[in-house]
Amino acid sequence: MANYSKQREEIIETIKLLNNYPTAEEIYFTTKQKDPAVSRSTVYRNLNMLVKNKVLTQISISNDPSRYEYSKNKKNQGYVVCVKCKKIYNFDYNFGTLKDDIYRQYGVEIFENGIVIKGICKSCKEASN
Repeated sequence: MANYSKQREEIIETIKLLNNYPTAEEIYFTTKQKDPAVSRSTVYRNLNMLVKNKVLTQISISNDPSRYEYSKNKKNQGYVVCVKCKKIYNFDYNFGTLKDDIYRQYGVEIFENGIVIKGICKSCKEASN
């Protein structure tokens, strides 16, 4: 990864502090409270770089803004997203088995993975009944 950056560290700490899969805008506004000199472009640029270097996971959810999680050293973690309240739950899975099944069926060697499953959480389901 590129040279040390105080602002980059502040962005990582903000994500750890929020601990609720924040959007880039939430990260920006929270980081800006700590460091008024930080710009929106700095936050977005660092988020992209941190995702590229696998320090963060970017969770893309259809038409909603992407969300971020500190993920350094986490492996085989998937996400379930409630389509009503947008709450995100994470889960572990055995990627080795899935990877083997995909290779056997299609001959595709997977080098990167991420699973996002959509549904309706128990609270939203109960509220709609």
